[in-house]
Amino acid sequence: NVAKVSVIGLGMKSHAGVAATMFRTLAEKGINIQNISTSEIKISVLINADAAEYAVRVLHEAYGLDKLPQAAKG
Repeated sequence: NVAKVSVIGLGMKSHAGVAATMFRTLAEKGINIQNISTSEIKISVLINADAAEYAVRVLHEAYGLDKLPQAAKG
């Protein structure tokens, strides 16, 4: 009953605060992190599966991905 949500990107090596933004955003929204896994270019968390869709939406907003032009969203 868990889901894995990840933040991935080469820019994580040079941009400070990516993990802090993820953890703060999830905490502010009341989404409990059950486990954390990291690498040089990825941060993954396990959360309750019921919160997965909401978590992805709020993380998109936190990183400004909801404001990308339609063509850039892929």
